[in-house]
Amino acid sequence: MQTTEKMEQSPPKAGLHKKQKDIMNVENTKAQMRKGVLEYCILSILNGEDKYASEILKTLKDAKMLVVEGTIYPLLTRLKNAGLLNYRWEESTSGPPRKYYTLTETGKLFLKELDTTWDELRKATNIVTNSKNS
Repeated sequence: MQTTEKMEQSPPKAGLHKKQKDIMNVENTKAQMRKGVLEYCILSILNGEDKYASEILKTLKDAKMLVVEGTIYPLLTRLKNAGLLNYRWEESTSGPPRKYYTLTETGKLFLKELDTTWDELRKATNIVTNSKNS
């Protein structure tokens, strides 16, 4: 009888509650979604115009992408190491020299591929998320 009683007991609420918090953490999901498109956004910002990191950050923040400096610098370095970006130093009238980032030819081709992929993903997502409203 003891075995049956133990099986019928519900799981501890504290453990279940924590698990629900982990699963249902919408802020974490939103942050992961932003991180997923951050590389694409940075390449798009640099398409046709060289910018330094503070300008890139401002553009992202103006678009409500909520990015901190500690995120952007490693990503810029990674994109440069991948051959998608180059940079040059330029003197500034208001402070130290600035590092301006520019897309390489490889970066431009990569961005075109991402543009196509983004359009396909956006269309597919719209079909799936809007199908329930039909």
